[in-house]
Formats: sequence, structure tokens, C-alpha cells
Amino acid sequence: MMPSKGKKHCCLTLPSDVLSNLPENVIDIILMCLPFKDAVRTSILSNIWRYKWCRLPELTLDETVWTTKNNEMFCPRKISIIIYHILMLHVGPITKFILYITSSSRYLEIDDLIYFLFRNGIQHFVLGLPFSGNPYKLPVSFFKCLQLTHLTLQNCSILPPSNFKGFDRLIRLELRDVTISSKFLGSLISNCLLLEQLVLRISEHLNIIEIKAPKLKSFDFTGSIRFLTLKDVPLLAKLSLADTRDDEKEGICDIAKFFESFSALEHLHLGNGSIELFAGIGGALSKRFPFVLNCVKRLYLSDRYRGELEVISFAVCLIRSFPCLQYLEIEVLYLHGDGTSALESLKVEHFSDVTFNHLKEVNLKYIKGSKRLLQLMKLLLAKSPVLVRMLIESYQDEESATVKIFATELSKCQRASPTTEVVFIKQNYLAKLISTYLAKIRSYSQV
Repeated sequence: MMPSKGKKHCCLTLPSDVLSNLPENVIDIILMCLPFKDAVRTSILSNIWRYKWCRLPELTLDETVWTTKNNEMFCPRKISIIIYHILMLHVGPITKFILYITSSSRYLEIDDLIYFLFRNGIQHFVLGLPFSGNPYKLPVSFFKCLQLTHLTLQNCSILPPSNFKGFDRLIRLELRDVTISSKFLGSLISNCLLLEQLVLRISEHLNIIEIKAPKLKSFDFTGSIRFLTLKDVPLLAKLSLADTRDDEKEGICDIAKFFESFSALEHLHLGNGSIELFAGIGGALSKRFPFVLNCVKRLYLSDRYRGELEVISFAVCLIRSFPCLQYLEIEVLYLHGDGTSALESLKVEHFSDVTFNHLKEVNLKYIKGSKRLLQLMKLLLAKSPVLVRMLIESYQDEESATVKIFATELSKCQRASPTTEVVFIKQNYLAKLISTYLAKIRSYSQV
């Protein structure tokens, strides 16, 4: 078609290399969104692009960098050479550096790397080393990285110099399978006055730790510990404790004192072994704890070391103290303990002064059903007027007849909300264990 007469037409002419004419900060953002290997490959585009990746302030060197096209891992010596060349070519500050290595770190010059990062103003540092041989001992230069705001360490030995005062700018700290003294760990955390997120997954035994963290919002602890105290944590919203069981505990933790400064707590996860921290409180279903936390919305409770009676008892006592609870999940693994008095205590009439006005969802997981567990289901249905769904998960070794009995009993029991949906799911217990184990491995690899 010929253009009409009298009309002017504009031709939009694009520059020959649109990407190269973007602002430098935009190019940096694009490169940082790419896997590091792909960012380096942009150097073949043209002479202009040859060294653009060399000024990136954020570098992620993980298993994707050390893997060949045949999915084989480079040897440690070659990894060391690659890191050396990357740092030799790099210009400008490095604010974020992630190094994750799955093979042996024996030949890696990590001391020199940390010194280089210290000189370049590192703020976000992740060092994940394999669980082989002795843990890597952090050099003195590491303790001079006072600009750090985010720190993750895996399989390292932390022995600070005597004059080290802590990282006063640290916002997030994650330690996985590190070697560290209980005294220094408590001191390190308490000296990080800006700390908001804390993850401790330590396989070695810890003694006594007292944590003072006025800005702390999230705390995830997994490990064996004799005594744990949290003080001055007015902003703590998420707390997760697991595998805290210790055969040499320093007395019994006073649950009232433990929770006294948790005024902002919203999510509470008490996993395997965590009830051991409050030994001696189980068995009294009608007991009330001397505190009320109105902010708690989610509660998860499971303990493979305690019996069904202790877990249910502790759960009932806790939800009495969490009047605004919305989501409840309980996992019951063992069926031991005196059941007669427990059954009486769980009857609805004993909770005439209690209503779970905000509870919307309940998830109960068990291996074998019992009358106590059934009584708990009835209680929750009778005292939860806004309950939307009760999900009941039984494992495959549970007899289907028991599930039918549960379903029949619950269909006839009193309900505060007639629209509550009760759903039964049958799970494979072995598959669950494998899934849990694999999830744990993945969490350790994602540092």
C-alpha cells in the first residue's frame, strides 16, 4: 500500500546495540538476575560487554558454577583457580558474596578470599562448606568485616580474637553446624543490637545461652541445649524450637518467665524435643499458664520424645493462653501415659469458660488413634465457632476401622460451627519420614 499524499511519516530508528546503551546500573541489575555463569558468558557479546560482569557488587558462586556440562563437579584445585581469576578481574566493591561448595574445600584459599572481601566492604556474606573433615577455622580478617549486615556460615569453626566486640550492624545471622562456644554465641547475639533474624542449627551440644536482642523478630533454633533464655525480645513474632532435648538439663525452665517478654509473638513452632525445655508441666490438662499472649495466631506442636498425653496436655494448656489463635497443628507419635484422668479433663463441660473464638483451621496428625485424641477433636469442634476445617491425617499403619469410628463419633458430636469441614487423609508414614529427611538435607544445602 502506498502512503497517502500530504501525510508525514516518522521512521523510528533503533540504535544498533540497545542493551549496550542502557544505563550502567540497569545493566548491573540485569546481570545480577542471571546465574553467574550466564553473566560471565555475556563477555562474548562484544568488546563493550567483555568486562561488564567484572564490576558486579553481588556474586553468587554455587554448585551451578562448579558443574560441567556432563554434571560433573570440578576438582577443589580448579575451583580455587576459578575463584582466584574471578577476584583478580573484579573491580569495585563487593557488597554481597555467596560461596557454596559441596566437594572438599581442602585446597581452597578461603583465608585470602575473606581478606579480599574485607578490603572490598562486604556486607552480605554466605559461606557454605561441605560436612567433610574438620570445620574450617575462620581467619582473623573475618572478624574485621564490621560492615556485615547479613551472615550465613556452615561447617565453620568460630574462635574470635580477644578484642572482638561483635558485628554491630548485623541484621540477619544464620549458623549451621558451626563449632562455637556457648559463652561466645550468647555474647555475639547480644552484641548485635540490630539483629532481626536468627537461625541456629547446631549439631554440637550447647550449654547455657542467654539471648538479649531488642530488635529480634524471628528465631529458629535446632540443637541440643542445656538451658535457653530469651530476654528483652519485645518484637519477636516467630519462634521455632526443635531437637532441644538434653539429658543433662540445668533444672526446669520456668515457662512463665520464658514467655514473659513475647508480647508480639504470632507464630510458635515447638518441634521434636522442645517440650523437654519445660519438663514437668505435662499431664495437667485443666492447668492454666500464668500468661496470656493475644498476638499468637499459629501454633505447631510435635514431640517424638514425649507421649500423646504430654503433647495433648501441653497443647491444651497453651491454647488456653492464646485466645486469638487461628491455626493449630498437633502431631502425636506415641501413645503412653495414664488415660483415665486425661479423658475426664478433656470433656467439654470442663471448658465452660473457654471458647476458641478465632480458631479457623486445625490439623491433627497421628500414627494410631486413641480415645484421648478423639476427645481432643470433639473439644475443638465444640468450642470453635468460626472453625472452617479440621484436617485429620492418619498414617498407613492406622486401621481403617479406627478412622471410621472417629468419623462416626465426630459426625454426632456437638459443634460450635455447623459448617466446619472435617477431612480425613491417610498418609504413608515411611514416605513421610523420607520426605522429612530429604527436606532437612535440602534446607542445609540452601544456605
